[in-house]
Amino acid sequence: MNDIVSRGFEVNVHDLKHDGRLYADRGEFLRRAERINHYIREFQAEGFRSGILYRNADWYDAFEFSYDMSIPNVAHLDPQRGGCCTVMPYSIGRVLELPLTCTQDYTLFQILGDYSIDLWKKQIASIRQNHGLISFIVHPDYIIEQRAQDTYKTLLSYLGGLRGEGSIWTALPRDVVKWWKERNDLRLVQDNGEWRVEGPGKERARVVYASLAGDTVTYSFAH
Repeated sequence: MNDIVSRGFEVNVHDLKHDGRLYADRGEFLRRAERINHYIREFQAEGFRSGILYRNADWYDAFEFSYDMSIPNVAHLDPQRGGCCTVMPYSIGRVLELPLTCTQDYTLFQILGDYSIDLWKKQIASIRQNHGLISFIVHPDYIIEQRAQDTYKTLLSYLGGLRGEGSIWTALPRDVVKWWKERNDLRLVQDNGEWRVEGPGKERARVVYASLAGDTVTYSFAH
């Protein structure tokens, strides 16, 4: 894990037993949450994702991680239906949720039988249009097959092209969380009829005015 981190990646905790029973019983959940918190500390991890994306946000106060990645924005093909219906990070108590916003590889390959990135490209375009978070789950055991691996490489190449154009910010989850929390703590201050941003990280922020043009929200930047 130290080698992975030294190469610029991030290590997080993925469930405890991955048996789909994390949230089945409150008492057992609390026992597992205690072990999960132990590994969060041992691995110096900041984030968590439950197995099979099972979730119960009402119980998140038992965890010590700073962010979670277990809630999809749409989950009509997942074992647990429902979703958060947003492509933006949001808070669940003191935990920041980074929603899964693109179809899982298992769903794409095994359920839909699609080995192209056409669906992913549509989702990426929609998320970018709404200035949201683009996130994927890719399992190493689901991309052993050559055509699945080729599809994944095509996705990486496509994302690399967007990054090269300066169209997206590719970041580790912890960097997204740091930025989002920093942004959340910024303040708008009015001074002599002008608005400005105050707080740590203000140099990365700009004042934007939103207005309605028919049914469309338009934005204009301050100086």
